[in-house]
Amino acid sequence: MAGDPAFGAELRRLRQAAGLSLTELASRVHYSKGYLSKVETGVANPNTALAALCDTELGSGGTLAALVPIAAPPESALSTLPPATAQFVGRTTELASIEAALREPVFGGPSVCVVHGMAGVGKTALALRAAHRIQGDFAGGTLFLDLRGHTPGAAPVSAGEALDRFLRLLGVRGERIPAHTDDRAALFRDRTRGRALLLVLDNARSAEQVRLLVPAEQACRVLVTSRHHLAALDEASHVALDLPSPDEAAALFRAVCARDETSPEVDSVVERCGRLPLAVRIAAAKLRSRPSWRVADLNRRLADEPARIAALDDGERDVAAAFRVSYDDLPAPRRRLLALLTLYPGADLGHWCAAALAGGEVEDALEHLLASNLLSELDGRYRMHDLLRTFVRAQAETEISDRERDAALLRLLEAALFSAVRADQFIAPQRFRPDFAFTDKPREPEIHDEAGAISWLREEWPHLVALCLLAGDRGFHSHCWKLAFTLRGYFFLAKLWDPWLRTCKRAAASAHADGDAWAEATTLNNLGMAFSDRGDLDDAADSYRRALALYSRLDDQHGVHTGLSNLAWVEHYRGNHDAALDGLRTARDFYQRTGSDRNAAITTRGLAIVKTALADYAGALGDLAFALSVFDRLGLDMDAAMALNAEARIHHLTGHLTEASATYLAARDRSLECGSTYEAARAETGLGNVAHDDRRPKDAADHWTRAADLHPTLDPVMVPEAHTHQTTQTP
Repeated sequence: MAGDPAFGAELRRLRQAAGLSLTELASRVHYSKGYLSKVETGVANPNTALAALCDTELGSGGTLAALVPIAAPPESALSTLPPATAQFVGRTTELASIEAALREPVFGGPSVCVVHGMAGVGKTALALRAAHRIQGDFAGGTLFLDLRGHTPGAAPVSAGEALDRFLRLLGVRGERIPAHTDDRAALFRDRTRGRALLLVLDNARSAEQVRLLVPAEQACRVLVTSRHHLAALDEASHVALDLPSPDEAAALFRAVCARDETSPEVDSVVERCGRLPLAVRIAAAKLRSRPSWRVADLNRRLADEPARIAALDDGERDVAAAFRVSYDDLPAPRRRLLALLTLYPGADLGHWCAAALAGGEVEDALEHLLASNLLSELDGRYRMHDLLRTFVRAQAETEISDRERDAALLRLLEAALFSAVRADQFIAPQRFRPDFAFTDKPREPEIHDEAGAISWLREEWPHLVALCLLAGDRGFHSHCWKLAFTLRGYFFLAKLWDPWLRTCKRAAASAHADGDAWAEATTLNNLGMAFSDRGDLDDAADSYRRALALYSRLDDQHGVHTGLSNLAWVEHYRGNHDAALDGLRTARDFYQRTGSDRNAAITTRGLAIVKTALADYAGALGDLAFALSVFDRLGLDMDAAMALNAEARIHHLTGHLTEASATYLAARDRSLECGSTYEAARAETGLGNVAHDDRRPKDAADHWTRAADLHPTLDPVMVPEAHTHQTTQTP
């Protein structure tokens, strides 16, 4: 049979434009070079699977797929396929996967392909598009049946009922159809023998509903759609249908309603719809039916999250109804877990969060929810679609009591605090911590060293922040300030000032509401540290003074001297170095008298930095030597890196460039080992400054570039190396 010259010519043009030989393209798309040559010369027909693969490799955006001729079914072939929607966008990869699965020969039986995904994601539209494209390959015909596995208000079609309908379509008279389902299945296998049929089984509820509908004839193919994975269909190919991309969702909206096509609010509308095709189609249809509306009007109507689900109903299609079937199908324990998961304030959650909310092991339950496409999973974290979350949360308000909801949230906060404390112990092992008592010890996270703690917090800190704020909002004030307290060490390490400030502000209000003056003072002190570290000195001083007043009222001398030390730092940054010396010496003397080695060493390092500003370099080096010995003894790598940076700066200021470079290198390596890109950037900036003074401009530029890559916004007020670098760049 002659091929398609237009397709072949375009394939050759695109291949040559990409600079690929036939051999190279063949190795990428896994088709033979000889076959590709015949396609290009018009001798062999292309297929849609090949077109999709070539479009992907050549970056041609579906150009080749659009050129593939769709074979018409034989005139005598029976087809009960509904029409495919004209508003179909994207899904090129999925179409290619389905068509490849249904065209590949299978030894011993027919090919079965299962398309699965959540309610409303577009499974039926995709299956119909694929079936219409390949139905010409099936001389025996194409049969479509809605199994009503998840149709609101309708009972699922049993295997016996489905077989009865198929047998009648295949010409079997009603009186000759057996009463028993197994006998009907045997007759169905007999009547399909020797025929090339495509069966499209839409909306299947289970593998059992499908199993007897699969012919034994090898020339037959079966395409199934379901909200479930149907993993029990062992020999089937499975195509998971995810949400379309933002561009595809916007294109679908415009395909249904072309009004205001260039409006930027189309993107907002489809995001409010969660990019769920059913919701996007409903929203676009509502706009199309309201001539006076603009896209902006629709966007405003979808802005209110609790009311959004109700708005996504056009009288015939209803997002809530689609979700309800899946929700009601769940066993009661699974519904309870799904509802409890909506209490979590983040977009996705880890296994430990789900277990805490449920109050026990949830591995099997999570697997069931994944198989039902009510949850998705990526990199060990679980996510619920935004619209589904809104729907389930509304159900939870009636199905879960306030008492059960509070108990679940308390378990989650306990688990979060327990895990955060464990991580913080590795990051700041000598830091003072109150004794947080836990009613029931939660399951320990997989954190065994400093690197593991940093890795865990790097992933979890946004969720811990959300839980801290939620705890304050829901009146769990103790957990609020404790979470903020525990996160301080990581925030200082990573220089995450915005969440540090946000949690401390909320935690200070919670501690005050709880009447816990010590917690309020400690939180205000931590808030001042965040302000100071960011360079907001006036706000820092205000927070420190408020903390100092509370500590004084409580006669907490450790807190009082911590406040004096912190205010001394503010004086130093403001240029009042003599006042800073007085405050730091008073604090250091107290820490030494009371055996607080870590605090004494940190304050001594501070004295060295102030002495450096006063050009007392010998005194500063002596203080740093003492501080470094304590940091090394206590295993405080972060504090040691800060001290090494301070020492390297003194060597630079005194013209000892070799010593300065060596010490900055040691500081950089120590910083990277403990995960502080901030201190590493400071060291790289210092190395650049030294190289500049040593007349090595290329080395200087390289170090400054690496510093900018590590931390691009070092404050010249807070970081003297940044000030020096700024000075060298000033004409």
